[in-house]
Amino acid sequence: MGVAAIIDPSAETSTTGDVLLAVGVPTWVAPLWVIVVIAAGALAALSVAYYTIRLIQPKIAAIALTTCREGTSQSLFYVLLLLGAMLLLAFPFLPYNTFGEDIKVVKDSGTKLIMVLGILLALWTASVSLADEIEGRTALTLLSKPVGRRQFIIGKFLGVLGPVAFLFIILSSLFLATISYKVVYDARETASPDPTVAECRGEMLLVLAPLTLAFLETVVLASISIAISTRLPMLANLIICSSIYALGHLVPTLVNSATGRFEILLFVSQLIATLLPVLENFDVETAIATGHAVSLSYLGLAAVYCLLLSSVSLLLALLLFEDRDLA
Repeated sequence: MGVAAIIDPSAETSTTGDVLLAVGVPTWVAPLWVIVVIAAGALAALSVAYYTIRLIQPKIAAIALTTCREGTSQSLFYVLLLLGAMLLLAFPFLPYNTFGEDIKVVKDSGTKLIMVLGILLALWTASVSLADEIEGRTALTLLSKPVGRRQFIIGKFLGVLGPVAFLFIILSSLFLATISYKVVYDARETASPDPTVAECRGEMLLVLAPLTLAFLETVVLASISIAISTRLPMLANLIICSSIYALGHLVPTLVNSATGRFEILLFVSQLIATLLPVLENFDVETAIATGHAVSLSYLGLAAVYCLLLSSVSLLLALLLFEDRDLA
């Protein structure tokens, strides 16, 4: 029954929820066991991925582990974690004046907040672990050992994703808990009937797909940041990635607005859409606003698109780093 409830947000209250309610646990707390299952599954997937890479490419795994440890030991990691936790805890109590639709605003705001914090962490970690090491000649010391430049770049990319994944898991777990509480809070504020455990759980599960797409978008920008870090310092990396992020979300709007009106603007928009990633594909704000679940087929296509964009970015990073003078 518990597995069916996770798959179908509209399922009736699980046996676990009934047991918890029977011992006096609040309604919004009863479905939080789902968060434990999801977080444990995500951590298990990360562990399996690491040990698989370690078995196939031990040098890449070693570089990735070292980079991940450096990223999680940075002060910025804990600052972003604390900032994200404080804002996520505050979102349910802010007045949005949406006439009973506050939870949709909380979902969208929380998802974008976690994504932005993840992108900032990825940019910072990529610059510190790659650009600074190149400028400081640390990379030359590592590459003087039997480690190839391709292994170095791929290991750095995977290592950058480590702290980002941990940030997503921690903040997403807290975010799902606040969503469950928001359902009960809104019912009390509007004098509506008390929600059931199934309703709280359903609202939580509807956020999983947007969070997954937000992580995929962060992966794309992390790969772009790795490519930029092979040649440019942190400030230039931040400016370029911020521009790509803004244009990646604006291009579809520009193309639609210019169609049949301004040929020059249409040409420029289509050129940008061809050269830059269309990050709007990872945005499901409409689905959140309408309360509809994102289909597995869409998630699959988004994952393939993320894989293609990341592969192209890493290929560019390898080309830029291949002839980089480190001496």
